[in-house]
Amino acid sequence: MIFITAKFRVKPEHAEQWPEITAAFTAATRAEPGNLWFDWSRSLDDPNEYVLVEAFREDAAAAHVGSEHFKEAQRTLPRYLAETPKIVNFTVGQDDWSALGEMAVEG
Repeated sequence: MIFITAKFRVKPEHAEQWPEITAAFTAATRAEPGNLWFDWSRSLDDPNEYVLVEAFREDAAAAHVGSEHFKEAQRTLPRYLAETPKIVNFTVGQDDWSALGEMAVEG
């Protein structure tokens, strides 16, 4: 799978509305056949930073970037951002989360 983590620094005046601002893009991406997950989290240290964790089957990432909802996000989302998002993108040989054995929960 292709595993992506991206950090979005949102302008302070838009930080509270970011989930609503990205709602249509999020729903459309989650509906893509090759999407495994597309999850937003908000930083505990910076209320203006959102972290996106997403994964796609290897053969689906190009379709995501070429989709109309991705192109629409490219046109509309930057106006809400304080800076260009940062990304880590890599391919891993699995298709789901693995258990964190060092913190196994027993019982």
